[in-house]
Amino acid sequence: MTDLALPAAGPPPRARTSSSWSIALSGLEGQPVEVEAMIAPGLPRTVLVGLPDASVYEARDRCRSAVAASGLRWPVTALTINLTPASLPKAGSHHDLAIAGAVLAADGAVPEEAVRSVVLLGELGLDGRVRRTPGILPATMAARDLGFAQVIVPAGQAAEAGLVEGIGVRSVSTLGQLVAVLRGQRPAQAPEDDEPVVTGPEPAAAGDFADIHGQSEACHAAVVAAAGRHHLLMIGPPGVGKTMIAGRIPGILPELDPREALEVASIRSLLGEPVAGLDRRPPFAQPHHGCSAPALVGGGARLARPGAASRAHRGVLFLDEVPEFAPHVLDTLRTPLETGEVFLSRSGGEARYPARFQLVMAANPCPCGNHGVAGRDCRCSPATVLRYRGRISGPLRDRVDITVRMLPPKSSFLGGLTAEDTPPSSVLAQRVAQARQRQRDRLAGTGWTTNAEVPGSYLRTHLPLPVGVERLERAVLNGGMSSRGVDRALRLAWTLADLGGRDRPIETDVKGAIALRRGTFGEGGREHAERR
Repeated sequence: MTDLALPAAGPPPRARTSSSWSIALSGLEGQPVEVEAMIAPGLPRTVLVGLPDASVYEARDRCRSAVAASGLRWPVTALTINLTPASLPKAGSHHDLAIAGAVLAADGAVPEEAVRSVVLLGELGLDGRVRRTPGILPATMAARDLGFAQVIVPAGQAAEAGLVEGIGVRSVSTLGQLVAVLRGQRPAQAPEDDEPVVTGPEPAAAGDFADIHGQSEACHAAVVAAAGRHHLLMIGPPGVGKTMIAGRIPGILPELDPREALEVASIRSLLGEPVAGLDRRPPFAQPHHGCSAPALVGGGARLARPGAASRAHRGVLFLDEVPEFAPHVLDTLRTPLETGEVFLSRSGGEARYPARFQLVMAANPCPCGNHGVAGRDCRCSPATVLRYRGRISGPLRDRVDITVRMLPPKSSFLGGLTAEDTPPSSVLAQRVAQARQRQRDRLAGTGWTTNAEVPGSYLRTHLPLPVGVERLERAVLNGGMSSRGVDRALRLAWTLADLGGRDRPIETDVKGAIALRRGTFGEGGREHAERR
């Protein structure tokens, strides 16, 4: 019997590894994601690990098809793709480009050093095209802050990423172009990106305050609100001009500075809106009264998305027919009104979105809209009126600086222009800008720029108390105003002084602030309205 000699065992086939970089977004903050790819002997299969969501998990199929369509080779052995850190949830199709880059580098198609020196952001189509993806602007900002020198983005979003200073931006239309860039070659001319850009309707131009007649006190309150960034509630019957006034407030607000405009653009980018440049106009968001809490403040099943409150960051959030909103939905605004931020906790982690908006609300006095209006019959019972008004909770009302009770204008205004007509928005915008500048000068070095942001403790200890402040003390003793209400009245008094060009509030400013706060335009409120 002949012994069978076993063949000498050779060295096992060597595994090949490489990695690339992407960005995981949590709110507007980004964290680096290292995409590791290992090609090892074994049956052909692709495994993707690292807490991917459905859109990331499906990237393996998109990338395989894109690589094949680009004339490149996808590994035909065991391929493992790991997204590090493994404990961080990954969401979004913008990881596609980094996954394809890591696999091609592990297979030797592109230099590993070139892949590791850039951040790759973009979604891949089955034909190899690089598609647009939400969040490119905040992801580019995060890449710069993390120390990366260059980012590669879809061709249709080069202008968006280019808004970030301090980092180089390259754009590619196809996976073949990406390979050429990573190889240091001049990419072949690819067809223009023909993916349609989905845009919303152009924002309507803000109307002019000069169009509003017979509502001088309400327009004065809107100017005060704009000057100090105070929250405003308008109560009145249908057709008196509440919505008209709210829609004109953005037209008298100062333009955003570059830092604020970049914050607003980052939120728009997360929402998937096209961003080609910095829009300096304050945003205006008007959600429908049937919206849910996640639609208003943000939310989502696993990773939270921004809502209308963040969409209105640095601008105006207008809630029309506010009693028609669900009370629990309205109460979600209580914390953002105080902190200027929205914190959302989900199973996939926590997200923080900026929400420093100016809240403007409009409401009818009762369901039929005629309660307290002379000459109109109200069909609502007293209990119905109280229940309708109670849909806006006391804590939320207490956070509103100015309350305006509006009545139908006098019939005399129909005969032509009257002395009660409001100046044009251009004049009011100049007054608001001058008042804002006085606030910036007074608050220089504090981190605050408007009166509405100043804490009550700073108001009482670092700024001179106005003459007539004892009126506020009496309001507290009589139970008509809370401690928070006193602070808000003080802020209003400072705003009235700024509009009047005074270095500190006087007694008339305190009287006007109390009238604006309570919604009772008495002597102080009328005096300030006449001074315009």
